[in-house]
Amino acid sequence: MHEEDTTDSVTGLPVEPPMGGSEVDSLLGELERLRRTFAWKTGDLDAAGLRATTAASSMTLGGLVKHLALVEVDWFAARLRGEKHGEPWATADWDADPDWEWHSAAEDSPDELYALWWASTDRARRCLAEALAGGGLDGPAAFTWPDGRRPSTRRVVVDMVEEYARHLGHADILREAVDGRVGEDAPR
Repeated sequence: MHEEDTTDSVTGLPVEPPMGGSEVDSLLGELERLRRTFAWKTGDLDAAGLRATTAASSMTLGGLVKHLALVEVDWFAARLRGEKHGEPWATADWDADPDWEWHSAAEDSPDELYALWWASTDRARRCLAEALAGGGLDGPAAFTWPDGRRPSTRRVVVDMVEEYARHLGHADILREAVDGRVGEDAPR
């Protein structure tokens, strides 16, 4: 593959990790490939498609979109950079519904869900770029776990890669049930 083939012509973001390159390039390339695939798996659906369930699960594609929007903000903005979550997260009643993002997605329009996810990923990219500029992958996150350990930026990125990889499996099953869309990677 030629280097010019590795970025999306619309977004300018990596289509896949580089064949060579640094650890940062590889991790960010993989995260962007997963985000791109997630956008393809969950995109172009109406409200009914985003609310559809399958099998015994109550999980929906809309719930996945809103959940991953929250996870992007939680890990990269709040935990990595120490920023406040902002809306809609700040005023959600998490005590009444610890899975608020999953359940409230059914009340949101497709445009609202997609806009929230895109805004969250844009914010996450900014926060990650700031963290990398300030300390690289070894730089510490702004938070500590209850046992006193502080994860590195590398750990936060790896956790986000794992989060997307796990949920892409869910999105595969849900999307195929909605309209038959299958495939591993988004078309270029």
